[in-house]
Amino acid sequence: MHSTTNQDHVFSGFHALSEPIRIQVLELLREGEFCVGDMCDRLSIAQSKLSFHLKTLKQAGLVTARQQGRWMYYSLNADQFNILESYLSNY
Repeated sequence: MHSTTNQDHVFSGFHALSEPIRIQVLELLREGEFCVGDMCDRLSIAQSKLSFHLKTLKQAGLVTARQQGRWMYYSLNADQFNILESYLSNY
């Protein structure tokens, strides 16, 4: 990697991908945007546990969040996945 910023994105991205629940969240978000409640239902996971994993995914830049009313909606952040893909393509 050419810069510390890109390295930070790669490190945090792969760290976020190291947890099976977070992979399940990303797989679900491939279908589109979801609010936390719907993700809890679909993944059969408690909101507190899901919120912890969503925070990690958001910090890693893998998901984006937007608030609508009292609900938070999450979706994939393609730019971060492109950074990881570009990094891996060097191998």
